[in-house]
Amino acid sequence: MGDSAYSFSLTTFSRTGKLLQIEYALNAVANGRTALGICAQDGVVIATDKKLPSVLVDPEHVQKIEKITPKAGFCYAGVGPDYRVLVKRSRKSSQSYLSEYGEVQPVHQLVTDTASTMQEYTQRGGVRPFGISLLVAGLDSDGKPALFQVDPSGSYFGWNATAIGKNYVSAKNFLEKRWTEDMELEDAIHTALLTLREGFEGEMTAHNIELGIVKKDGEFQVLQPSQIQDYLDEAN
Repeated sequence: MGDSAYSFSLTTFSRTGKLLQIEYALNAVANGRTALGICAQDGVVIATDKKLPSVLVDPEHVQKIEKITPKAGFCYAGVGPDYRVLVKRSRKSSQSYLSEYGEVQPVHQLVTDTASTMQEYTQRGGVRPFGISLLVAGLDSDGKPALFQVDPSGSYFGWNATAIGKNYVSAKNFLEKRWTEDMELEDAIHTALLTLREGFEGEMTAHNIELGIVKKDGEFQVLQPSQIQDYLDEAN
């Protein structure tokens, strides 16, 4: 009996020790638009390709980077509707934390809560795993910048720089050559744009990419197209 006999089971391991629905979810992530993040000394940047399937789609109403708490934000690769569900759940969780403890939820706590939600969907009947991987940028309780990746299985990792989605292998290789321990946020933003451009199909503009940043002792913000254009002009 091959692994295909287990392909529709959410809670049964195959003979090779895999949950195949998780494998399929990761395939959905690998087919998604490229997203990447870079952690610098004084902040974090996350960036993503949001190239649209048609010129008839209004880019102003397509948002791939979302602010979750004043100190943290998400971006993703994979299935868009799954992302919206997770954003809503994570915002409710962070609001509950704020009500209970009177302070903004640290990014590490936000990540563990979100990862737990994703893990639940790998073992409950009548559901399927989330078809997305997340990049989470934010500040921890001590104000230190942090970058995390959360996968459909509920596993999560802290990174200095990473990429998910289509072309993630070449993007990671590019980041390995560019990232340094003393990198500052402005350099990280330019590096993120260079990395996106490496695998970008067509012309990269302020309307078909998104950037989110959080500065040390600051708040998370999604950059406006005019701000992104300034960085693109500097890179040319």
